[in-house]
Amino acid sequence: MNLEAVFEQFPILTSEHFVLKKIEELHLDEVFEIYNNDKVFEYCGIIPKHNKDTVKNMIGHFARDYNKKSRVKWGIFANAEPNRLLGIIEAVDFNQKVNIVTIGYFLVEANWGQGIATEAVKILLDFLFMDVNVNRIQAEVMPQNETSKKVLLKNGFIKEGALRQATLWAGKGIIDIEIYSILKEDY
Repeated sequence: MNLEAVFEQFPILTSEHFVLKKIEELHLDEVFEIYNNDKVFEYCGIIPKHNKDTVKNMIGHFARDYNKKSRVKWGIFANAEPNRLLGIIEAVDFNQKVNIVTIGYFLVEANWGQGIATEAVKILLDFLFMDVNVNRIQAEVMPQNETSKKVLLKNGFIKEGALRQATLWAGKGIIDIEIYSILKEDY
């Protein structure tokens, strides 16, 4: 796993339609729009944040986590509107011994159903497989989150199974999760 590709300098990832780049304080209103919406986190282990100052502090935590080499959160932006945040995609739990990374994503509600998450995941897969040389990428999904499962399946992930009462998610308690993965050899 080539962690330098991730953590030497913040990676900017692009496609024909989107760019994944660092979230800055100037994106506070859009980040707040995401975190202030209970529906965005209905199937996620994140508790919504209804205080703008809390969200402002979180943007600083994004940079802190990146500097600690534990997590990368990219803002998803359209090339046509490079300063309007559409959503967030992240890579976490860089396990070098197993050569595995976990991803997650969430969008501003107004951007749901437009293929943005599907393309953002593809951009991230390209980077993680080709530049970082990851062998396995996985995602944990609540069984009820049909939309997220479709995003993963469209990108070649397979459902490996369900883990019953297997994890504690903030605001949800102990829940079942489904594991989806894709291997570099499948890509």
